[in-house]
Amino acid sequence: MVKRGVLIGCGFFARNHMAAWADLPGVEIVAVCDRDPAKAEAYARDFGIARWGVEAAALLAEVAPDFVDIATTVGSHRALVELAARHARLVICQKPFAETLADAEAMVAACAATGAMLAVHENFRWQRPVREVKALLEAGAVGVPRWLRLSFRHGYDIYANQPYLAEVRDLALTDIGLHLFDMVRHLMGDVERLSCEVQRRNPRVAGYDAFQALLRHGSGAVSSVECSFHSALSPDPFPQSLMVVEGDAGTIEVTESFRLRLHRGGAVEERGVEPPCPAWGERPWHLIQDSVMEFQRQAVAALDGRGTVEPSGAHNLGTLAMVLAAIRAADEGAVVRL
Repeated sequence: MVKRGVLIGCGFFARNHMAAWADLPGVEIVAVCDRDPAKAEAYARDFGIARWGVEAAALLAEVAPDFVDIATTVGSHRALVELAARHARLVICQKPFAETLADAEAMVAACAATGAMLAVHENFRWQRPVREVKALLEAGAVGVPRWLRLSFRHGYDIYANQPYLAEVRDLALTDIGLHLFDMVRHLMGDVERLSCEVQRRNPRVAGYDAFQALLRHGSGAVSSVECSFHSALSPDPFPQSLMVVEGDAGTIEVTESFRLRLHRGGAVEERGVEPPCPAWGERPWHLIQDSVMEFQRQAVAALDGRGTVEPSGAHNLGTLAMVLAAIRAADEGAVVRL
């Protein structure tokens, strides 16, 4: 049976959502919604959608979808998730999930009350290199993981398509930091304490566009996570995340140009882990675009009763708590226990 969905929010990144939904079998976006009627109408025209509107409540009541994909900015998330929970079996919310833990907890509770599944669109953990590293760790390829370094540093102009980012105070932590912390929890487990330093590197932006965090996991493992939107690199690795994971029996590296190296037993195995470029995609965005498709693919499977959505809203509470703790740690120059 075809899964019927509604997209709320017709902005820059939501085009990737729409193109990926169109590529997935057994899925149909039956309506789109945006407060700006011109944007909603343009999406409906571009993607061949019969219904569009500016009032989410009326549209959801009319369509009665199986799922709702909320791709709006963070301030609107709580009201839209609480609304969608009354109309759909699956609610997908764009990151950042919420600005406060209270709002995030309220959204989790709203979906629990109606029985709707709640997923947060953290697509970085679904990138092919990360999936490959996760599979190696689960297979015990390097033994018990003890240390990770995760780096997302580039000089790409992220403000051209999303100019509002230049005004966000804790930009690096709330934009990419969420993704990086979710990846670290996915690979290394939950965090018990952290410290963080932030920098304002680009004089054209108002907030902190770089950070470095040191994390201590409950397992005893340690992770270093770093991000910069103002690094001079050639070639620029954007939008790749580079990493090293050391275990008791070996080391995994993900390097530039999508190379994965597995060091163990005195030898190195190397292979490429570049994802395919969707027919509707373009480089270098194909890394992100492919991960959007993989995230949405597992969401559809969950609707069919095959597995659960990752990450769930409940799981993302821990990631949001990490970001808020990192902001506090940077402001106070403190080590924060979670």
